[in-house]
Amino acid sequence: MDFWIKAAQLVTSLSILIVLHELGHFIPARLFKTRVEKFYLFFNPWFELFKIKKGETEYGLGWLPLGGYVKIAGMIDESMDKEQMAKPPQPWEFRSKPAWQRLIIMVGGVTVNLLLGIFIYAMVLFVWGEDRLPMSELKDGVMCANPLAEELGFRHGDKILAFDGTVVEYFDEITALMIYAKEATVERNGQLEKISIPENIVEQLGESGSKTLFYPRVPFVVGAIAPDSPNSDVDLKANDKLVMLDSTTIRYNDQGRAYVRERKGSKVMARIERDGTLVNTELTVSDSGLLGLELVIPRMSEMKAAGTFKFDIKEYSFFASFPAGLSKAWDRLTGYVQQFKLIFNPKTGAYKSLGGFAAIGSLFSSGWDWQWFWELTAILSLILAFMNILPIPALDGGHVVFLLYEMVTGRIPNPKVLEKAQMVGMILLLALLLFANGNDIYRFIFK
Repeated sequence: MDFWIKAAQLVTSLSILIVLHELGHFIPARLFKTRVEKFYLFFNPWFELFKIKKGETEYGLGWLPLGGYVKIAGMIDESMDKEQMAKPPQPWEFRSKPAWQRLIIMVGGVTVNLLLGIFIYAMVLFVWGEDRLPMSELKDGVMCANPLAEELGFRHGDKILAFDGTVVEYFDEITALMIYAKEATVERNGQLEKISIPENIVEQLGESGSKTLFYPRVPFVVGAIAPDSPNSDVDLKANDKLVMLDSTTIRYNDQGRAYVRERKGSKVMARIERDGTLVNTELTVSDSGLLGLELVIPRMSEMKAAGTFKFDIKEYSFFASFPAGLSKAWDRLTGYVQQFKLIFNPKTGAYKSLGGFAAIGSLFSSGWDWQWFWELTAILSLILAFMNILPIPALDGGHVVFLLYEMVTGRIPNPKVLEKAQMVGMILLLALLLFANGNDIYRFIFK
């Protein structure tokens, strides 16, 4: 069920972005009296799921969910309609319009995606506000939520202070600062420690299967008991909180797990807090150092609601949300561009972490969380804008480069050159698509 919920969110998000992106081309084209022959959500090689002709335009739904398109008359695009281009230009065709109008048509999609990203962030801030967890609230440090964190040298209870001298103010800044850093500064048992960050940290994160390295330390709370647990017949119930093992006080999940790992194949006396009362029971530790319990790891929203930590909460009025949304969109976009640059440095191994639709889909919540859905849709909109404006043939940015050349030199590029450039661009994009989704398949099969 989780798969289908995530898939539904992915398709919904991409459909919104694709339709609005293509409208960014469609509307100025019609305003400049340029004929739009087709408007499709998803691609339709060989056949389409649905189509209807209205006026000069055929509107349809394709079956291949890799994007969408508008076919503008008199334009060299992915349709590669050479027959039309061989005929004399007509007044309603793209190629007959002034260069400045063609430029507006081409940047329309990117413009819409940029404005959409800003608008969504503004509305998210207006509706839900902004909640951030200050690092100062983590009095006893963080929990290493990924084995990679401990392999790098971090330990449960570390207070993460800075990366390359940049102070970490909020918990959600950790990963964003870490992937560019060479050194982390942590406080451990009252002493400052320096931890080296490897250059290929992005590659290692991708191979670990999770980009979550750290999490706030949470109590040892029982969620469920595995059927094959050595403690399946013990008096344990959901939401029992383990507070002591033998004579050792247990405050956090990681402390309890570390304690039982050291007592493989033995018995431990546990004190459980249940509905305000204390219950003592004996637990069996398996030979692999486990109790066979599924533990409760509360989400940030749950910790906020329970008052576990004091979050910095900021609410925005309708008008105040727009400059705040612009600022947030700018931060997210510049952060993505910085991460994108890492792909071109082989030493970082970032290219190995590229993912396709499965990777994007996995980012959505297993439950339909509207706030998170719109947050992801906003960043995907900004990413779509950035990727489309890259000067690669077959992308909007490739067309813009040729238009700027025409506007500066006054010379129209040779149609044959445009056709070949379009073909090369399509091959490059197909290769990138296959590589990214191939990474998804590789991770699914071998990791």
